[in-house]
Amino acid sequence: MQRLLDLYKSWHGEEPCRVEKLPGAGSNREYYRLTDRKGSSVIGVTGTSRDENRAFIYLSGHFGHRQLPVPEVLAVSDDGYCYIQEDLGRTSLFDALRGGRDAGGRYNKREKELLVKTIRRLPEIQMRGAGGLDWSMCYPQPEFDEDNVLFDLNYFKYCFLKPVGLDFHELKLEANFRLFAKDLTAETTESFMYRDFQARNIMLGADGEPFFIDFQGGRKGPYYYDVASFLWQASAKYPHKLRRELVYEYYNSLKNYTEVPSVRHFVERLCLFVLFRTMQVLGAYGFRGYFERKKHFIDSIPPAMQNLRELLELDVFPYPYMVDMLKRLTRLPQFSMIESTVQNRADGFRTADSNVYKAHPADGPATFSKYDGKGPLVVRVYSFSYHKGIPEDNSGNGGGYVFDCRSTHNPGRYEPYKKLTGLDEPVIRFLEDDGEILTFLESVYKLADAHVERYIQRGFTSLMFCFGCTGGQHRSVYSAQHLAEHINGKYGVEVHVCHREQGISRILDAKR
Repeated sequence: MQRLLDLYKSWHGEEPCRVEKLPGAGSNREYYRLTDRKGSSVIGVTGTSRDENRAFIYLSGHFGHRQLPVPEVLAVSDDGYCYIQEDLGRTSLFDALRGGRDAGGRYNKREKELLVKTIRRLPEIQMRGAGGLDWSMCYPQPEFDEDNVLFDLNYFKYCFLKPVGLDFHELKLEANFRLFAKDLTAETTESFMYRDFQARNIMLGADGEPFFIDFQGGRKGPYYYDVASFLWQASAKYPHKLRRELVYEYYNSLKNYTEVPSVRHFVERLCLFVLFRTMQVLGAYGFRGYFERKKHFIDSIPPAMQNLRELLELDVFPYPYMVDMLKRLTRLPQFSMIESTVQNRADGFRTADSNVYKAHPADGPATFSKYDGKGPLVVRVYSFSYHKGIPEDNSGNGGGYVFDCRSTHNPGRYEPYKKLTGLDEPVIRFLEDDGEILTFLESVYKLADAHVERYIQRGFTSLMFCFGCTGGQHRSVYSAQHLAEHINGKYGVEVHVCHREQGISRILDAKR
């Protein structure tokens, strides 16, 4: 502490009038707010690792040169163990989001705007920040690699799996860990991986603009990691819809800085990093909670386990033994789901209670259909050719949605695709690289989701969607198949998909 005061005096010309110790971060560094007699303040930092300090000082200077929103380092001690940086104020994004977090994830408009603004700026520091960066200055290593992944996976194994008493086969698990590490490091990108990108490490200026701090652990690595770290932070309790919107905002912002992969590829890669990040934080929670007995980390385990439980429901990970082990982990009695009651926000932002559609007394009782409460819902999805007419509805409901795909780019106009269908990989790649079909389906998904949710709520048994195009071969088949898989994956209901002109029918079973 005395070295820091000496540094302040040599830099400012006098000692500070007030010294305030700030809450610590994950490292052994200590932070102080140093204020002079005019009320101007700076942040003083002392640390036990000169290399860690050196990394922050270098990165701060580099990012500042690249005109990125980071604090300026104002003075550094001769021995490198302490330095003084610009004070960005007292409000972090974590503080600004407290209302929505405390209300169980019910964020208001202002909080959502802050999240959108932050996630849009993340590619800026990842991509622009990587330009001209000397990776050898990164701490403790210059690049995200397989050894890095395996270290964190084994940290999870020894600090979480073993303490909770789960039985597992070490060699089988290690084999899957190595496959997982190979997949995570399969793509190399010239981007800066922040590594600890979370709401606590983002300060908000007076105008609400985000500033980035605590990036000294960053290194060269995949940009997916930071998205997973930020949006799947267990304590934030971001609802699924908000997460999807923020991923969309990030993806579109990333386009401004680099060539992006297809949406499908991006989502598949992101899922891998969400799983890895979830296991990584559980390892940290296990060490800090089970070994160091810190209550905050023990309290963080249930929401992290819920993240893991929901992630495993996607059933997309090609690591059978590891996935089976993780599923058994989520079923342990100490991690059983506890339904939490809906909390009202302290700031008065309204949240829904259990009776969402409660009527005014003057309206009288609601009337009900004789089809109410029959359930379960079965959804039927068709593809067809307009030349052969719209499919008939044999359920007695009189029909459902009919979507015309003919406004989108038609792969059937090109010779290589004439004998293929919307289920074949070359056609799928054509449609998704073109992108028009993805924009078309975004609107379809919104309509379908609202309809399916209401039908499930009412207990109706049948819902129909039809997609038509010129020949019922490419665009309509792709759209019908993807909507069927979307509804089945999201809501777990039984879906019958029929590609009428192709003579292909399949039932996607309900998920129990």
